[in-house]
Amino acid sequence: MTCKSLLITSTSVTFELVNQAVYEVADPYDVWLNHQLVFKGISKNVCSLYGLQPDTTYEMNLVDSTGKRSSVNFQTATETICLPVRRFGAKGDGMTDDTLAIQAAIMACPKGGRVLISAGTYSVKTLFLKSHMTLEIAKGATLSYCMTAYEGAILPGYLSDSQNDDYYLGSWEGNPLDTYTALIQGIHVEQVNLIGEGLLEGNGVNWWEFPKVKRGAWRPRLLQLIHAKDVNVQGLTFQNSPSWTLHPLFSNHLNFLDLTIINPKDSPNTDGLNPESCRDVLIVGVYFSVGDDCIAIKSGKIYLGRRLKSASEAITIRNCSMNFGHGAVVIGSEMAGGVKNIWVSQCRFHETDRGLRIKTRRGRGQDGIIDGITVKNIHMEGVLVPFVINAFYFCDPDGHSDYVKTKDKLPVDDRTPYIGSLTFEAIRCTGIEISAGFFYGLPEQPIECLMLKNCDFAFAEDATSGYPAMMDDIPTYHRAGLMFNHVKTVMINRIQFQNVSGEKITLNHVEKVVMQHVDEKNGGQHH
Repeated sequence: MTCKSLLITSTSVTFELVNQAVYEVADPYDVWLNHQLVFKGISKNVCSLYGLQPDTTYEMNLVDSTGKRSSVNFQTATETICLPVRRFGAKGDGMTDDTLAIQAAIMACPKGGRVLISAGTYSVKTLFLKSHMTLEIAKGATLSYCMTAYEGAILPGYLSDSQNDDYYLGSWEGNPLDTYTALIQGIHVEQVNLIGEGLLEGNGVNWWEFPKVKRGAWRPRLLQLIHAKDVNVQGLTFQNSPSWTLHPLFSNHLNFLDLTIINPKDSPNTDGLNPESCRDVLIVGVYFSVGDDCIAIKSGKIYLGRRLKSASEAITIRNCSMNFGHGAVVIGSEMAGGVKNIWVSQCRFHETDRGLRIKTRRGRGQDGIIDGITVKNIHMEGVLVPFVINAFYFCDPDGHSDYVKTKDKLPVDDRTPYIGSLTFEAIRCTGIEISAGFFYGLPEQPIECLMLKNCDFAFAEDATSGYPAMMDDIPTYHRAGLMFNHVKTVMINRIQFQNVSGEKITLNHVEKVVMQHVDEKNGGQHH
């Protein structure tokens, strides 16, 4: 058993086991720090330790049930000073508005300092982060979002003048629209740590009624980073978000580690973590249970994608647990700037409607390129449709127009998106209901290449029927196999099915097929 450190701050460390286990190991282990037992019977591949001393060397030992030991030495970062928010007047009594007191501590924090929010319940509106600092929300501390519609600060969707380019801030569903400030807001910040074992409570019930109605501005997030870089978010729990929970926008070099994100199953638009036009993002060890998509990778709707051409790329998702919600890992539908080079591995998808889901449509534009997607070593349980690629997603006011929904071949122009190469390997699915996979490209711009290798698809005996994708003019399906429509190349190797109804593999308008070691009972057809 070996491990590596993912983040070391002045008072904390996050480590990850180096293995091929999905999210957790079968044999729990103990964690010792400087010969003192700190955790017993841990099973997660990712774990964090807190309460460490700055600029101190530690010896950490991981010991499994057989007594096998793995040792790691690390040194915590230096720290200039710790600023407790209670010294700045914060009460933490759940009734006093502590926004100003905590913000004063943040603004007073020098480079390399740490602002400490100790145990208590702190009612706050919005806290603005500052560069080169750590904000620690300690165990037993709750930040409770007390802002309501019409009383909060607003981020304008964009500002412009005759001499400068447009300046984009507020964002709603991929468009530059006015939104309320988040519980924690970072704008043009860098080298920031947001850490701890505390809770960020969004009190979303105050915002979920009439979710499609704009009340002064659009609903806020719990954490939003705009034009930020080198930000680490570690250990915290986020719950009951008013809308998307974590929303990094136009930001680079971000780490989201060992987090817990919980929103009710029926809460509207409460996605877990949505990187939008971001680069170099690491999402590791995060537990999701949400009312919409767990992770949705985006890059702007038509206007922003075409104007800024800012893709989301180089995003790694590993050792995460995705539960409930609409999709586990989703790309789109606001992806007009492109989504490239995404790696998803060692994750568990549990009772999400879809597993890996791509949503695009005509009109997203020629910069809406989705390419280099790799999904490997995934366990799915009770996922209705493990894989969906839908180039006819019927979103937006014109979503049901003839232009979007027609299956006729249209001319390729600057409105036509592109789907490149995707690889799915070592995927185990149980309890499927509707379809193992539904891949539907545009007739004028087929999906470039799909590779499926070492995948097992087992259907539930009591499976229900349903639509595999949100697109017009398709029938419902029940325990259907893999269905490919308008794909240039399909490569299949070592695929097995259980309890499938009808054809296991259906190929329509597929130019090239390479098929090996498919379930010997397969009876695929090719049109």
